[in-house]
Amino acid sequence: MSEFSWGKEAGVGAEPQPSNHSSTEPGTLALSADDFSALEERVARAVAIVRRERQARAEAQERAGQAEAKAREQAQLVESLQKEVNALRAERDNVRERVDRLLTELNTLEL
Repeated sequence: MSEFSWGKEAGVGAEPQPSNHSSTEPGTLALSADDFSALEERVARAVAIVRRERQARAEAQERAGQAEAKAREQAQLVESLQKEVNALRAERDNVRERVDRLLTELNTLEL
């Protein structure tokens, strides 16, 4: 059996086992090879989860950056289109006024 000092907050699920060694210190846990293997597996799974989450976060940040860039482009396009719509409305109003004047002149001719 191997002995590892985990301190008082050792919450890895291993039960302290009595040891026949006279050098056992208080606060020392004895872990069997199976317990240690299980702990290694749990740590490996935790590391894999952290790696996946970091990768997912990096991908999400990349997508967010791309979305922000696209939103800025779209905002510029919207601004451009809004200016064009305003210009077309002004032109329409101008044409309407000219048509009204022409109709007024035609009405005066008929009298």
